[in-house]
Amino acid sequence: MAEVRQTVTSSRASGLDDSGAAVDQQTKRVNTETTASGATVASNVVWFIYGIIAILLAMRFAFKLLGANPSNAFISFIYSISGILSAPFDTIFGVRANTVGQVQAVFEPSILVAIAVYGLIAWGIVKLLHLNKTEQV
Repeated sequence: MAEVRQTVTSSRASGLDDSGAAVDQQTKRVNTETTASGATVASNVVWFIYGIIAILLAMRFAFKLLGANPSNAFISFIYSISGILSAPFDTIFGVRANTVGQVQAVFEPSILVAIAVYGLIAWGIVKLLHLNKTEQV
């Protein structure tokens, strides 16, 4: 939630114009500044971190399902990083593997569970950060 700060400056001038008529001029200037609160910044950081985790796990799921070559440097990097994140969930379900020639495709539903659990944890942290905030309409 953004914090809004407004500064109002008013001025008044009176006098005569060229025709001699009385003129009363009022000027009002409103300067509005918005800044993000600390809880908003922290929430954005939490969602960013969750986004990175979800992307890594989704890539692992897709590469395993499509039977990507684990000896490839990029695939090996993704598997090693995302393996740490999926490790607590690896034994939830049995893993199904299909082998066609040299390609082994693996369906791991535990990765989808990991994405959902990490999402719930991120949501809970964000809700905790905004626990005492009132909604502005």
